[in-house]
Amino acid sequence: MSDPTTINGRDTDHPALMACPATRQKPAPTMRMPGHAPTDVGVRLRDPDEWREHALAEGPMRDSNDAVVHQNSLVLLGRPSARTRHSRPDAGRHRRDRSQRARVLAGRLRESVLAPQAGTTVAIGIGVLMSLAPGLLPRTPMAQAVLTGLLVAAMLAIAGVARFVVRRCGIGWNRPNWRAPVLAVTALLMVGAAVHAGHWQNTLRAAMGTAPIGPGYWLRCGIGAVVIAGVLYGVARGIGWVVRALGRTRAIAAGVVVAAVLGFVGVPSAVDWRRGAYATANAVIDPSVVRPVSATRSGSEDSAVSWPSLGAEGRRFVSGAPRGPVRVYVGLASAPDLETRVALAVQELERSGGLQRSHVVIAVPTGSGWIDGNAIRGLDQRFGGDVALVGLQYSYAPSWVTFVFGREAAVASARALFTAVEQRIATLEVRPKLHVYGQSLGALGGSAIFTDDADQDRRTCSVLWAGPPAGEVHRAGATVLANTSDPVVHWSPSLLWRAPDLRGARADAPIPRWLPVVGFVQATADLLGALDAPPGHGHRYGADQGTALPDC
Repeated sequence: MSDPTTINGRDTDHPALMACPATRQKPAPTMRMPGHAPTDVGVRLRDPDEWREHALAEGPMRDSNDAVVHQNSLVLLGRPSARTRHSRPDAGRHRRDRSQRARVLAGRLRESVLAPQAGTTVAIGIGVLMSLAPGLLPRTPMAQAVLTGLLVAAMLAIAGVARFVVRRCGIGWNRPNWRAPVLAVTALLMVGAAVHAGHWQNTLRAAMGTAPIGPGYWLRCGIGAVVIAGVLYGVARGIGWVVRALGRTRAIAAGVVVAAVLGFVGVPSAVDWRRGAYATANAVIDPSVVRPVSATRSGSEDSAVSWPSLGAEGRRFVSGAPRGPVRVYVGLASAPDLETRVALAVQELERSGGLQRSHVVIAVPTGSGWIDGNAIRGLDQRFGGDVALVGLQYSYAPSWVTFVFGREAAVASARALFTAVEQRIATLEVRPKLHVYGQSLGALGGSAIFTDDADQDRRTCSVLWAGPPAGEVHRAGATVLANTSDPVVHWSPSLLWRAPDLRGARADAPIPRWLPVVGFVQATADLLGALDAPPGHGHRYGADQGTALPDC
């Protein structure tokens, strides 16, 4: 320890130094180390190295708030030595630190992959098991991968929120010794679920006459699911990093701005873009669809409805062989409003000779204006050509879009057309029999024409509903065609907590056991492929849409 009569090795009693005020030694104040009683060690520990040695000897110190003051974070009092003033960072030491940090990160990553937290493992397992539960229809590898990836990402998000809430409540739930057992059990469950899912897929495919799946099916599913879940997880972590970097206040402000931009600019622009795309598809004239020459068809030279105004589905409806039913169709572009379009449809029905046929069928189209060609063929067979079919387009968007955003248009259109035709038939001496047919959203709109079952029976000769959404139609006296494999028949928000009502549905394929939430998820996923099923399965119905229509 230095002599108290020297400062950094210099004698303070030398006359030259004593005469200089800057070098004259002053009495050292009494020093108080944090967490210790006042002491005079400061008089003796004038050199920073001596202060450091004393601090290291004393061990960790605590301040008045009992916060540990790390020894390496001490503020050295006194004049720094020349070695302290002129020291520079050691490049080798920094390289060693970076290497050590990299090894720590690699170890954590390896640990999280080989033995992730129990909550993470359970979340992934739940997502995979839900996605592999039995569905209604055969599923392609990509469809299965998308469903699995989305469900795994959703379960991880829920697990993250739960973990945050638990930590905020001060509950310790991290159990490192649980990681390996939970991982092993979850892996066994997922393997068993994959084996059962493969068996179920092949059972469905055998019932529907399609080829079974092979080993490559699960390989493509696994790769696709990992990529999708990984991308979504990375996006979520990136958003979290941005939120932490901005801070809570600025992150909330940025979120409000983004939501406002999306709400006032992004969403309306996307809606307008999709609406324009649907309108363009409706206006495109397919050269393979031939314009009719018979006066019994709308869009012909004798018709008051122009060929381009019929729309894509309307042109398909009236095209074909000149013999057979009278086919009247009015598109959205055929007249400016609903009232004018209805009047034009009645006018077309009179002009084409439809009111002279023995039967008139109000065919309520789906959202895009589509009327199933199988139904047209079946109605022709059912009545031997002595029938007039009338359709009125109310939208050019897909059925699911119209079902969610424009269901009222289907109801208003069907009700207005039926009422106008009914009133016109009432003025005739020889009155044709009036029928109503609708598939999917058309069945929903057609059923809404009537107040109840009795009103439906009183005002019609017969009605037929094919694939009605969740069975929401008047059934008494009606013929209802519904496949048990049709997700449109199953789907409803109540499917989250209640099994579907399949009374009267024909069992065209094995029916999976309903489970809360899982049944809703599986039916929602199968909606995307409802029209891709083989004929007679899913949301595809045959000529029995017409031949099954009963007599009065």
